[in-house]
Formats: sequence, structure tokens, C-alpha cells
Amino acid sequence: MNFDFTEEQTMIKDSVSRFVRDEYDFDTRTKIVASEEGISREFWSMFAELGWLSVPFAEEYGGFGGSVEDIAAVMEEMGKGIVVEPYASTVVVFGGLLAASDNESLKAEVIPSIIDGSCMGSFASTEAQSRYEIADVATTATACDGGYKINGEKTVVANGGTANKFIVTARTNGEQFDREGVSLFMVDADAPGVEVKSYKMMDGQSAATVTFKDVVVSEDKLLNAAGEAMNLIDQVMPQILMGLSAEALGIMATLNTATVEYTKVRQQFDTPISSFQVLQHRMVDTFMACEQTKSMLYRGLCQAGEDNRHELLKTVHALKATVSRFGKLVGEEAIQIHGGIGMTDELNIGHYVKRLMMINVSFGDGDFHQKKFNQLAYSA
Repeated sequence: MNFDFTEEQTMIKDSVSRFVRDEYDFDTRTKIVASEEGISREFWSMFAELGWLSVPFAEEYGGFGGSVEDIAAVMEEMGKGIVVEPYASTVVVFGGLLAASDNESLKAEVIPSIIDGSCMGSFASTEAQSRYEIADVATTATACDGGYKINGEKTVVANGGTANKFIVTARTNGEQFDREGVSLFMVDADAPGVEVKSYKMMDGQSAATVTFKDVVVSEDKLLNAAGEAMNLIDQVMPQILMGLSAEALGIMATLNTATVEYTKVRQQFDTPISSFQVLQHRMVDTFMACEQTKSMLYRGLCQAGEDNRHELLKTVHALKATVSRFGKLVGEEAIQIHGGIGMTDELNIGHYVKRLMMINVSFGDGDFHQKKFNQLAYSA
């Protein structure tokens, strides 16, 4: 089996890699994080011009027509620079849900604006009580004249403060924990009744609490049939998890490289600490952790083009659990081997580790996905 990237994928991957290397150094990122919005609009426009925002979208909307492999290639390189611009939340999550919907008019209206950079979107699904269960929805959408009236509150909405639009989960029927009865709505961030309170996360990225008070949306803003949101979310979730895991892989590889280089220049007893056997063993462990994560990611990418949905779900749950376990190992070893300086904000190591920690809790932590994997394995 050929695991090499295609010529087009290599071009995209190299393009992102050059940007991170030449224009997105740690000092630049630090200034962007400290800015009011926490992102660079200039860089976001550059992403649009370079075609990165078009990667997963169909050519009929002006997109590249790429696959989850193309998304993984971009996300891995962005992970190496811990890029804070909302590529994952807008293109991978928001854009992925929209692209998979059957509302053709909504897709034709919004997808081109994502591609040209004028639309930043976010998926508003998490609620205070729901933890990782997306189907646990207390937000309601009640039928009214002209559509639906949404009431409720969403928490930890990724990049919610910069989003123009939200895809919102709201319950149109059923009980709070029912999978059936949840619907997906496209809601403008400036619609009457929408209140957004933005704040910074520990990894430098922003999130928001979004409150909906009698927000009226028309029926044509439904992404798919009312009450069937979970079918659409389940369809897109493997792509989302593999995209985030690819970002984590890029971070882990960068931490490994930085740590190995540090051991070559850090001296104790007049000799580089890279010569100490115990540290060599630990760095081999972290290298193997990266390789196993890469293997699991590639397994998922290969299965994404196959028809066996059950095996794909098993793999992506195992992948997310693997990222959780090995991301923790790689991050902790990087900090410990760097010593006290590894904990300082002035060094990039801690910032990479914090992003790994946030990826771990995005759409379910390691324990959550291990449980999901076990349920699928025993049900086979």
C-alpha cells in the first residue's frame, strides 16, 4: 500500500510548511495571541488566497475538491506552528458539517464565503451539563410563524468571538438525552437575541459562551431534516477527529525534534545530555509514540475511502484515545527533559503542550473514546 502523499497534497503540505517556517515564528504567534481578537485577519486572507480554505469543498462551490487526507496534510503542518487562526473550527468542523448537509441553497450561499475568507464559522454544540455527549441538548427550538425560535446557552464555542455564523444544535422534539429530535440550524452571530461572551483558553486560542434568547430562524436554515442532526454529525465526526489528530501529530513531532536538539546543546558534567543512556531511552519512547500515532492516523485515512463504517468508527475512536495517551507522554517528556525552562512562557514547549491538552478534550477525551471503542468492539 502506498502511503506517500499525492503531488497535489505535497504541494499544499509544503505551502503550509513554508508559511509556518518563514512567517509564523513563535514571536509572531505570541503577538497575535496577545491582540484583541487573538487571530490575524491578514494571515486569514492569505490562507484564502493560497487556497487552503477551499481544500475540503466541492469544485462546484469554488473549492479544491479535497478529501480528509488533504485536510490531515494541512492540519499536521498547522500543528507544527500551533497556528491560532480558526482553520479547524471554520473549515474542518463548521465547513465539514455544512458540506455534508442536504440544504443545497444554504451550501451555495455560505461555502463560497468560507473559501474567500469572509465567513468564519463555529459549531455551537457543547452545553454546561453535556460534557462530551453532543446529543445531550437542553437548548430548544420551538416552531413559530416563519420558522423556529431558539432558546438556550452554548459553552466553550471555539473561536466564537470571531465567528460570523454558528451551526447550532437545538432540540425540536424529544427528551434532553434523546438522539432523535436534535436539529442543526445556521444562525448569524449578529442575529437579534444572540449574545457572545468571548474569552481566552489556556492554549492561546479563544472560545465563547453563546446565549440564544428568542432567536428566530427560518426553516430554510436547517442543515438537514428537523430532528435528524445526529445522523449528520455522526457522518462528519470521523473527519473532524482525524483532522484534530493530524494537528496533534504535528505538535508531537515538533516537540520531539525540539527536545532532541536541546539535548545536543545542553551539557552536564562537560558532556551533552544526549549521551546519557536513560535520556536516549526516553526519547526513543517518544519517537515510537509519534510513529504509532501516525500509523493509527494513516489507518483511519485509508479506511475513510472504504465502505466499512463500523471499522472506521473503531479506528477513529482508537486514534483519539491514542492521541490522548501519547500526547501526554510526549508533552511531559519534552517539559521534563528541558527542565525548568520548559515551564516558562518564554519558551514554545509549554505552549505546544497546552494545545495538545486542549485537543485531548475536544469532542471527547481519551477515556470517552476508549469507552466508545470498547462498545463497538464488543458489538461486532
